[in-house]
Amino acid sequence: MTRWGSSFVALRHRNFRLLWAGQLLSITGSMMQMATILWHVALLVPPERKGLALGMVGLVRVLPLVALAVLGGVFADARDRRRVMLVTQSVMAVLAAVLAYLTLSHRVTLGLVYLFAGLGAGAAAFDGPARQSLFPNLVPREHLPNAISLNTILFQIASVAGPSLGGIVIATLGVGWVYAFNAASFLAVIVGLLLMRDVPRRAPGEAGEVSFRAALEGFRFVFRAPLIRGSMLLDFFATFFSSAMALLPIYAQDILHAGPLAYGWLYAATSIGALITGVGMVRWIDRIHQRGRVIFVSVLAYGLATVGFGLSRTFWITFLCLALVGATDMVSTVLRNVIRQLTTPDALRGRMTSINMMFFMGGPQLGELEAGLVAHAFGAPFSVVSGGLLCMLATGWIAVGSPELRRYRREG
Repeated sequence: MTRWGSSFVALRHRNFRLLWAGQLLSITGSMMQMATILWHVALLVPPERKGLALGMVGLVRVLPLVALAVLGGVFADARDRRRVMLVTQSVMAVLAAVLAYLTLSHRVTLGLVYLFAGLGAGAAAFDGPARQSLFPNLVPREHLPNAISLNTILFQIASVAGPSLGGIVIATLGVGWVYAFNAASFLAVIVGLLLMRDVPRRAPGEAGEVSFRAALEGFRFVFRAPLIRGSMLLDFFATFFSSAMALLPIYAQDILHAGPLAYGWLYAATSIGALITGVGMVRWIDRIHQRGRVIFVSVLAYGLATVGFGLSRTFWITFLCLALVGATDMVSTVLRNVIRQLTTPDALRGRMTSINMMFFMGGPQLGELEAGLVAHAFGAPFSVVSGGLLCMLATGWIAVGSPELRRYRREG
């Protein structure tokens, strides 16, 4: 097998390939909508309320996530994960379609935008654990690091294409059509799931139960595993302090004086940097031996790049700093996901993923609220710069308190 052939070895497995291709379209639509909701909210409020209104987007997303994520993980471990995804993808398609209708018919309000953002997060609380715990069942264990790298690259490709296309659609057709395109994009995953064959099933009696006891079992596993616990704490605090993307409409509209097309490219900048780095990670992942040390260095660089973004006043410097944010985040994200998937038994994978969602999604969403509140009080630049500095301090604190993660090396 050629070097590049081995870099995409997980795509040789048909079921993984179907899920990967379907997600590429679906997540692109979701990223279009995510960027558009922020732009939409900024248009619906007066300038003096933008920071607070944008921060509220994070709050309405994180509340359903915290309330439902663990239940979603229990369902992923107790039920057929493919069927769970069929339901959640269908629900999210309907939500996007209704939001599109309300927007295109000029019936949408700020409260309705918040409501549908929250409902979508609630559906994602069930979809995420099922999806993340399904794809390791679609490839052999030896191909799992490659599958994780390819899955992360997929997300970054979608994160580049989504906001960029969203900016074009907003500028040419309007906000409502972004929501309509997102609704249609869910069909790609639904079709892929229906086309799968011979998806591995649990043996009789192996599936867990939907109960409070099952949820507690997941928490016990996560918090008794130093590697997983340390990686989740690092994820939460780094993204809590450095979540500046919610303030990007303020930078685009009020500081850089840019339009929706430029906003789309700035929103996609982090994913462009992550995508370029991710392509390299596919080939380098098995050559990184001191993985714990690399994780901490990359998160420190992530905080430093955030400081640069906060200080910038020109489009291209802002774009470069955001690209560096994405590149450094990609390195730590891939390595953290490899650690979690390789050290978690399949019977607990859904619950581990759901608890991890509370950290890696809860951190950014709560961070958006924190960034909005600080921006409302002291201005957007102060919010971003202080967040980057606090991210670096938190990383140092976690490195001292998590020696197992800091010393973690590649298996074998």
